[in-house]
Amino acid sequence: MSDRVRIGVIGCAGIAVRRMLPAFAADPGVEIVAIASRTREKAERVVERFGGRAVQGYAALLELDEVDAVYVPLPASLHAEWVEAALGAGKHVLAEKPLAADATRTGQLLALAGELGLALMENVMFVHHPQHEAVRRLVADGAIGELRALHAAFTVPALAETDIRYRAELGGGALADVGVYPLRAALHFLGPGLEVVGARLARGHGRGVETSGAALLSTAEGIVAQLTFGMEHAYLARYELWGSEGRVTVDRAFTPPADFVPAVGLDRGGAREEIRLDPHDQVAALVTAFVAAVRAGAAPHEETLRQARLLDDVRRLAA
Repeated sequence: MSDRVRIGVIGCAGIAVRRMLPAFAADPGVEIVAIASRTREKAERVVERFGGRAVQGYAALLELDEVDAVYVPLPASLHAEWVEAALGAGKHVLAEKPLAADATRTGQLLALAGELGLALMENVMFVHHPQHEAVRRLVADGAIGELRALHAAFTVPALAETDIRYRAELGGGALADVGVYPLRAALHFLGPGLEVVGARLARGHGRGVETSGAALLSTAEGIVAQLTFGMEHAYLARYELWGSEGRVTVDRAFTPPADFVPAVGLDRGGAREEIRLDPHDQVAALVTAFVAAVRAGAAPHEETLRQARLLDDVRRLAA
């Protein structure tokens, strides 16, 4: 491997062009060497902005020896197919969420990456923002007493009618797109012993996929997590940790801009305090983490698999 991780991008999705390609281009440990699309013209337009080689067809990119790792921003229904193909071609992989349609397939892909000594990472950005570690420290230090509950929500306004997230055949739906954020927050703070005890998914008028939902989870000790999500709502990205003596609140919790100044709200004893933190670019932090995983030849995967199992349980209980 060269001094820099040589990245190939499979697909020219909006998230690739808006967020990931600028982050790859800005990282000194990354070199963009190829961008593939189904049509050469589209790949060439993106290459004009970010450099690299335009490639027609995803399989053709995987044949390039100069590609060390690939980023997969395709529709959700195509993730597993192309993640497996990339691993089979000896490439490390960063893929958009969900890694696969269910936990069984997710486990198979993670196991394959482990067998081949390759890093496979799901692109969940917010866990790389240090504001959440600051919250963990507050809770661990007893700032809100004994932890009793977590409430988390992520809702976004209605999408364009042509958006692939409204198409069931492409793996659309609110659960995998926005529901994964509050669910991952619960996993992040309450640990691996979470169990889904109730769930509901609902479709907006005329939609072929669920557009909103809610879930109730609990630990064995009785700490509960109430999660709400939707993609035809006013924007909200928040979680609260409730304790025996106070409450911690985080707004703009999941998609803060790089220049956003986080403010952790701490309510206790009838008083409210705002703890302001330094801005942080969570997209850049994700890229740094992926580069480190590529160098190590492995990526942490326990929470990815647990997340997939919880998503399966939400679907099962909501059916």
